[in-house]
Amino acid sequence: MRRASLALAFWLAAGAASATVPAERDLSAGWRFRLAQGAEADAHANLKDWQPAHVPGAVQTDLLALGRIEDPFWRDNEAGLQWIGLANWDYRLDFDVDAATLARGHVDLVFDGLDTFAEVNLNGKKLVAADNMFRQWRLPVKDTLHKGSNTLEVHFQSPISRLLPWLMKQPYSLPGEFDSAFGDEPKGKQTSNYVRKANYQYGWDWGPRYVTAGIWRPVRLETWDTLRLADFHVAQQHVDADNAQLDAQFDVRSDKAGPVMLKVDWKAPDGSHGHEERTVTLAKGENHVALPVAIAHPQRWWPVGYGEPNLYTFHAEVASDGATLASTDRETGLRSVELRREKDQWGRGFAFVVNGVPIFAKGANLIPFDSFPSRVTPERMEAILRSAHDANMNMLRMWGGGTYQDDAFYTLADRMGLMIWQDFMFGGAITPYDADFRESTRIEAVEQVTRLRDHPSIVLWAGNNEVQTGWDDWPDRQDFRKFVNADEVKRIDDGMRDIFDKTLRKVVKDLSPQVPYWASSPSTDFDGPANVENDGDFHYWKVWSGSEPISHYLDITPRFQSEYGLQSFPVMATIKAFAKPEDMQPESKVMRAHQKFANGDGNQRLLLYIRQEYGEPKDFPSFVYLSQVMQAEGIELAAEHLRSARPRSMGSLYWQLNDVWPGASWASVDYFNRWKALQFHAKRFYAPVDVVPLRRNGVTEVFAVSDRTSAFDASLRVRVYDMGGKLLRESSQPVHAAALSSTSVLKLDDAALLKGADPKHTVVSFELVEQGAPVTRHLLYFGAARDLALPKPELQWDVREAGQGLVVTVKAKRLARAVWIDTADTDVRLADNAFDLLPGESREIAVDGKVDAATLRHALSVMSLVDALKENMP
Repeated sequence: MRRASLALAFWLAAGAASATVPAERDLSAGWRFRLAQGAEADAHANLKDWQPAHVPGAVQTDLLALGRIEDPFWRDNEAGLQWIGLANWDYRLDFDVDAATLARGHVDLVFDGLDTFAEVNLNGKKLVAADNMFRQWRLPVKDTLHKGSNTLEVHFQSPISRLLPWLMKQPYSLPGEFDSAFGDEPKGKQTSNYVRKANYQYGWDWGPRYVTAGIWRPVRLETWDTLRLADFHVAQQHVDADNAQLDAQFDVRSDKAGPVMLKVDWKAPDGSHGHEERTVTLAKGENHVALPVAIAHPQRWWPVGYGEPNLYTFHAEVASDGATLASTDRETGLRSVELRREKDQWGRGFAFVVNGVPIFAKGANLIPFDSFPSRVTPERMEAILRSAHDANMNMLRMWGGGTYQDDAFYTLADRMGLMIWQDFMFGGAITPYDADFRESTRIEAVEQVTRLRDHPSIVLWAGNNEVQTGWDDWPDRQDFRKFVNADEVKRIDDGMRDIFDKTLRKVVKDLSPQVPYWASSPSTDFDGPANVENDGDFHYWKVWSGSEPISHYLDITPRFQSEYGLQSFPVMATIKAFAKPEDMQPESKVMRAHQKFANGDGNQRLLLYIRQEYGEPKDFPSFVYLSQVMQAEGIELAAEHLRSARPRSMGSLYWQLNDVWPGASWASVDYFNRWKALQFHAKRFYAPVDVVPLRRNGVTEVFAVSDRTSAFDASLRVRVYDMGGKLLRESSQPVHAAALSSTSVLKLDDAALLKGADPKHTVVSFELVEQGAPVTRHLLYFGAARDLALPKPELQWDVREAGQGLVVTVKAKRLARAVWIDTADTDVRLADNAFDLLPGESREIAVDGKVDAATLRHALSVMSLVDALKENMP
């Protein structure tokens, strides 16, 4: 929760206005924990004694730090650690309080996050029974503390152990997401629906089941006297190129009525600055007061690729008689955001418009960074966001089954110019309709929107992930409707609409009206059926989940495709971090344990797609490599089709960017931030300018796709090669690429392209050339790779010193399809990888990382598609 980098200051005596030193005391150090009494305590008696704990943290990470459990991600350890989430746990802190602290007017104990059912006691007095992982808990404790030693205790109840006995007595269980693979909940009896806790921790089809408990965010004492600045917000009433009309809003908690001075100083990126102030009269209690601020010719915040992500700083003060009573600083970007939904010949659009410019959203879905959120550092978050930025992404969708991220995450996104589609934390399960659940959700939303609303990166608040489309269309929900009587079905349906169409929408409208709200993803915002191609956003899973061919990506053209994906395994270095050599088979117990799709059967789905497109892998490393090639080339086809369909389609967010643990998944960047082939492809297919040849039914149409805000002239160069090395034909034609557009520049059937050449031996290169230099290139093949006569490329490679770092050079004598440079476990990042080389072509690739040439040369291996197939074995 936002701790109010809000500097707390204090108003001392009535009539006096002298500022005192802010007082905030961190209470994160010195905690201990133990296994509470219960069935699990009898089986783990060695954990009944108090042990050192880390706060913020979780029970699992505390046990790991003490050596009481093995690495949760190693091999199949997950199954043997499920007892932790079924147990109850106690945390305790003994701390001293001095007389000066007790002399303050107010002393608040603040928990920024308790996971999840937690009873808090101070000196034997119960303060609260928390029940929402996503809320902050501010507890007045002045009258409960005493001078000297104090004891703070937090008792955590397992959400499964607490809710399952109740659920088993109910006439029905609401449909959830994934049944437990470990028998701790019966099939169809999922407790996660009924508690405000991160859904993914109950297990997902890309991550393990670790139901955590603990003090997962910071805890502290805040002391103040008669005035507290609870929040400061820069509301953007209107922003355009000429003017920014702002409202500097102060939320002040005051013990007495009286006049104060509000002051705001702002500073622009170019160093220009301004000052505003006014006198207001506070009432006793809660006050919402504001100060208008006008900035001429603002330096606006732009998404990456469209301008600079300019940020302003604002310093706010509450003063009286010349003394500062409270102050804070805020950094924000000035921009306008619109979700444009105009009717047109294709239906109704779905396009993000920032500062009046329609943006084609290029990016991916973001899941939590780790199974244990407290392990995520700002450095890890920055590495993932940097990977997105470096791959030419401009938007990430923060998926709704995880957690709201720390402020540091959004600050990084602000500074990189990455737009964030922010789901509220509902991951697909059907929600209860009782008033208490809805009210807890409302408070959660108020706190989170208040905390995050000054981040210009957030361009959408979405109510949930797949709740509406699941309720309407998924087979288990349809069966549920038949089982439950019609009146109860209506109550459930009305309850979901109350949360997602009314409660959350009103919170966003009241607290952050300049940012659009969207009820569900995918949906039409409760303006018709969910998940339709001609309106709203769309999730497409017939490819992969439905086992349809990858070519079917070309059969749908939604207005905005916010989910679609193909799986792959991470690189061998990552696999070796969780598996032994004897585990290196797709159907081994460990590989199935780290493949969560279809309870481990996802590896057969991978082989299905690999065999359809490429052939039979010759060994396990080849299977891993081919899974990445398949994923990269498949998602590239889908993404480039969507970009070529602009403005009919205005967004491509593939599933998914990152991983919570090492294993098979839809991620393009693995748990250790190693790029898979897909991430390297994304860097190319999300480039600002792209040439896109799409072949359907023997006809190829070529598009020039541009995100540039001004038109440009280029030429399309077409070269037809024999894969062995002979250039068969070359042609060129002028191209005028309009701004923010996709332009069809060429359409030819196979016969016109091949002119008698054998399609199995032929490849076509399409290049956009601007001012004599290639801007982008795409190769076209005439059929699936398994049907082509791919030659052995006779690859050569070397590593050399070059200026400030190392360079890897790779050269192909003949066509090399899907070249992969493996750097083993060296801590380096290549500037390029996962590419095709034309006959006789070489490529120089910069190396980012601290390694010497000899070490890298020894670690390096290079392969192409023909090296991975069983039919090419000697």
